[in-house]
Amino acid sequence: QVQLVESGGGLAQTGGSLRLACTASGRTLSNYATGWFRQAPGKEREFVATISWSGSIAYADSVKGRFTISRDNAKNAVYLQMNSLKPEDTANYYCAGRRSIYFSRNDRDYDYWGRGTQVTVSS
Repeated sequence: QVQLVESGGGLAQTGGSLRLACTASGRTLSNYATGWFRQAPGKEREFVATISWSGSIAYADSVKGRFTISRDNAKNAVYLQMNSLKPEDTANYYCAGRRSIYFSRNDRDYDYWGRGTQVTVSS
């Protein structure tokens, strides 16, 4: 069993930056593919970024070039650096772990979820 906890959310201005962290307990996060998803009020949860066991990475088109996913195996954590934030990035951001070495853009492929951290970008 893996417990995931997100942190780093908050309020940012348009063009600003935030860094989200996902820390894991119970298992070594580096053995799993890890993803970030987000859900805005009234909208479905959507894929943001993912990193595989080997370090392969994929991003949603809407965040490509602005967001960076990374992993620190020593800290058993995965990060999401968010730059050039836009109001449409406002959402609750979730970290997810998948019992596979391969990443996925589909939230149904993930087995463990954190409770989320709120990101609000003001215009």
